Amino acid sequence: MQDTRFEPVTEADRAVVAEQLGRPPRAMRAIAARCPSGHPAVVQTNPRLENGTPFPTLYYLTCPKLCSLVGGLEASGVMREMTDRLATDEDLAVAYRKAHESYLAERDAIESLGHDVSAGGMPTRVKCLHVHLAHRLAVGPGVNPFGDETYELLRGDWPSGDCAAS
Repeated sequence: MQDTRFEPVTEADRAVVAEQLGRPPRAMRAIAARCPSGHPAVVQTNPRLENGTPFPTLYYLTCPKLCSLVGGLEASGVMREMTDRLATDEDLAVAYRKAHESYLAERDAIESLGHDVSAGGMPTRVKCLHVHLAHRLAVGPGVNPFGDETYELLRGDWPSGDCAAS
């Protein structure tokens, strides 16, 4: 069943995402968020690839501009700082665990993979800001604290109307 929060994938969307990724998209289920330009920014994926292989990343960032900006953040070492804060900020650790549980519940509502591995290092470390930003763009603010932080760190550079498919 299609999540009514998200848009069905059109053939035009499929072509744009293939161009964005440089390969055909896998397990694409819905468009979970769009760039201001209208191009897909985040896709929701099925919990399994077409061949049955588990694919635990429910939200996948596809926008090349965002991917590049997030890559720059990751290269700056911010993920280590975020992970370190989990050990000292109990409220942050609780919020991050809730983000992990929410992510699992959403994925399991589509199809359970029979394990509690979510994505992006949740719930004990921050491993991939692309996942966290994709989660935030898909479900909105207040669910994933590191998705929210990533969004705020990028807000001066994105969103803008000049984003293109490639």
